[in-house]
Amino acid sequence: PDTYLSEILIFAKPIAKAIEKAFDCNRVNMITVGLEVPHAHIHLLPTNHIQDLDLSKPKLKFSKDEFENIQKSIIRFL
Repeated sequence: PDTYLSEILIFAKPIAKAIEKAFDCNRVNMITVGLEVPHAHIHLLPTNHIQDLDLSKPKLKFSKDEFENIQKSIIRFL
């Protein structure tokens, strides 16, 4: 429903702004991909070039500590 869509976008906006500040990127793009899990979700991707949106590229690998540092950096800007 439209209300769910609008709520997801409003919820994602401050997170996208925080990602934009936490990463060296020109913008944050949003992609919806629903093949891998049976629920609605969005991907917020820090982006500098169109190639950054190529989902066929191998996924980046991070250690638990690296993920936690990324999380803290994003939260700091919320």
